[in-house]
Amino acid sequence: QVQLVESGGQLVQAGGSLRLSCAASGRTFSRYAMGWFRQAPGKEREFVAAISRSGGSPFYADSVKGRFTISRDNAKNTVYLQMNSLKPEDTAVYYCAAGETVVAGTCRGYDYWGQGTQVTVSS
Repeated sequence: QVQLVESGGQLVQAGGSLRLSCAASGRTFSRYAMGWFRQAPGKEREFVAAISRSGGSPFYADSVKGRFTISRDNAKNTVYLQMNSLKPEDTAVYYCAAGETVVAGTCRGYDYWGQGTQVTVSS
């Protein structure tokens, strides 16, 4: 089992920045690829970004490419999502997830999910 706890979500003005963190506990963090997802009210959960076990090969949704950066620190069992140039359409609950064999750009293969953290971007 892996437990994931997100933090860092808050209300921010458009154009601002936030850094989300996801702390993992339980099994060896470095055996999992990590992903960030988000879900806005009335919409399906969507992929945001993912990173491989070693921290290489970051992959982003087109909607956040160039604005968001995913990173991880395996020594701290934590994955981050740096979000810059935020837009009102980025408003959502953000979730982190872990999986050993994931399909890039999708929710498939992620076995463990956090409870989410709310990000609200005001215009």
